[in-house]
Amino acid sequence: MEEGARKYIPSYLRERYQLLGTVTFAALFSVLFLLVSIPFSNNAWFRLGNSTFFGFTALFASISLAILIVSKVTMYKTRNILPMTYWGYAAWCLSEIVLITVLYTIFTVTIAQPEDQNGIAIFFHALVYTFVCLGVPYIIAGMFFTIIDQNRTIRLMNMQDVVTDETPAETAAPVQKFTLFDNNGVLKLSVSSANLYYVEADDNYIKVWYADQQGALQTYMLRCRLKTVEESFAGSDLIRCHRKFIVNMQKVKVLQKVGAVYEITLDNEAIAPIPVTKTYIENVLEKFRKQ
Repeated sequence: MEEGARKYIPSYLRERYQLLGTVTFAALFSVLFLLVSIPFSNNAWFRLGNSTFFGFTALFASISLAILIVSKVTMYKTRNILPMTYWGYAAWCLSEIVLITVLYTIFTVTIAQPEDQNGIAIFFHALVYTFVCLGVPYIIAGMFFTIIDQNRTIRLMNMQDVVTDETPAETAAPVQKFTLFDNNGVLKLSVSSANLYYVEADDNYIKVWYADQQGALQTYMLRCRLKTVEESFAGSDLIRCHRKFIVNMQKVKVLQKVGAVYEITLDNEAIAPIPVTKTYIENVLEKFRKQ
């Protein structure tokens, strides 16, 4: 399947900070939920304080937490080599829930030894509890980190639409600005599209390559997804040509096929040719036809 045909989860969901926050929130949420729900459960054997079952409770909690940590560390370590779709992410999280449910079932059958329920009934009863303990905080954490990511705004501005006391010439072309803002809404970088060369993905960051007032090639790094740039600048001269690159069509000098692949050469000799993958070649060619 060609790149881009599947919908992959945002990279920020597999960052260290987000995974750590998700596990921490899930653990706290689970403790609170279990403390409230245990009195209403007919097969819960969790106990706190000086009790025979306290040791088993602590052991179960420790193993469950270890499962989550190992799972999230694996997810983090494989983030650059194993792309994950939304379905894959959901299946991964569901496997954690099922594994911990199986662990609880084994503990219950072995330790509590209830006489009125068999292992299958205990499993499905525990599955509901585990899904609430982990599924709910996973969903809440995902929504929270999505909101945080969206606050890293990238905006496209048409300077002819800005209120000013100057009277622009009627023949003047619109001046588009590539603007970067931090989480507090503070402007960090504003580059005219005429000076912007390309945007490059670098792990969980982007690098903006542009020319300064003296014409020297500069770069600016910002924590952001390339997908956000692509969506924010839809309809502009910026176009996605590769998983890692977005180029400014104003700066394209040559598009040529080298062997089995296409390459874009920009009008700056200091910039190496940028590859174009099969996923994006039709969009690039269509942009050329419209120019």
